[in-house]
Amino acid sequence: MKYWPNAANGVAAGSNNVCNSSPIRPARFSPLRQRKRRPLTLRSEVGWVKLTVDYGQDPHTQKWFCPQQQAWGLLAQQKITPSLAEKLCFTAAASTSYEQAAVVAARWGVAVDDSLIHQQVQLAGERADQQAQARIRAPAAPPPKPAVAPGALVLMMDGWMLRHRGGDWGRQPAAAAGERVAWQECKSAVIYRLAQAAQTGNGRGLLVEKFVVAYVGEPLEYGRRVQPEARRRGLGSVPRVYVVADGGVWIWNLVADRFAQATGVLDFYHASQHLWAVAHLLHPEVEALARAWVEPLLHQLRHGGEADVLQTLQDLPAWCAQRAQPLPPTVTKEINYFENHRAHLHYEMRAAEGCPVGSGAMESLCGQLQGRFKRCGQFWTEPGRRRLMALEVARRNHDWDEVWQLEHIK
Repeated sequence: MKYWPNAANGVAAGSNNVCNSSPIRPARFSPLRQRKRRPLTLRSEVGWVKLTVDYGQDPHTQKWFCPQQQAWGLLAQQKITPSLAEKLCFTAAASTSYEQAAVVAARWGVAVDDSLIHQQVQLAGERADQQAQARIRAPAAPPPKPAVAPGALVLMMDGWMLRHRGGDWGRQPAAAAGERVAWQECKSAVIYRLAQAAQTGNGRGLLVEKFVVAYVGEPLEYGRRVQPEARRRGLGSVPRVYVVADGGVWIWNLVADRFAQATGVLDFYHASQHLWAVAHLLHPEVEALARAWVEPLLHQLRHGGEADVLQTLQDLPAWCAQRAQPLPPTVTKEINYFENHRAHLHYEMRAAEGCPVGSGAMESLCGQLQGRFKRCGQFWTEPGRRRLMALEVARRNHDWDEVWQLEHIK
């Protein structure tokens, strides 16, 4: 058990050597008043462990407490070892539900109820969320000197919807009107060094290492979380930053606010969707004509002809007038869409620099998170979703061990 001191440290008697890793240094406490010896039974990976521990009054605070429990990071009434709690929380984050986590835990030797796993996730998830907020508030440190020449940083952003319990959750009778389900957007990000992009043997894209952000709330607060995480991963020390995203207005407002020096790339798949939308507006009844119009433009857009594509779109009012064809009202909206992203359409140039022109890594992350937080029958409370998501992000960002450091477990 990683954080479990054994009797050899002088911390507990009768521990039966349940620690199987390097012991930690015990905390130092003042001599207890009215010191007593009490039994303490804890659940561990190897079963129930019975200990005899000290219990008494702190001479400074006058509070009664158990020094061993504090040294091990146990709450006053906690009956589970930190090591088992950590494993249960990891299983819950990596599984698709608390019920499945209980099934997996039983398979690796600990039969626990899913409610116990849920309880441990709430405790640990609150710590993880507080640590994430502390990193946001911490002043920006100067970037360390890289041992090797730094490469470019890639940042992708998007949002996806998940279900929360509405204000009228559980309202009866079932036919009564009310907001039982509240849909909320989880704004997410993927951050990685361009040097970490690779390919599998069959040519499929692969990221050797990536870091993520996931936040349910306003774009301004989301931006306050993305920027520090990007700074942790190289922002400020790399020669170039790329932002790849769809056309969401809130995303590009955030880019202008937080990443003004970054090179923006409009996700090519979304750009092609908008071109196809124009094609179907111009040729609503004949698919072959729509395809004949859009495919040359897609090829131009992808291979350095973005200026010609923009010119074609700008000429559409005259093109329709020559054919005595009314200009569909939404075509103007699509033209403005591409004009607003004029600087984000240089796909051939970006690809030559090694930058992705699609946000596949972002779509992959959204799918993975939805696989955990948007399953059939899942309707979250805000604290329950926030805490589990904090653990999931910590797991993905290699911050998991920090959550379980003893000084954080109070």
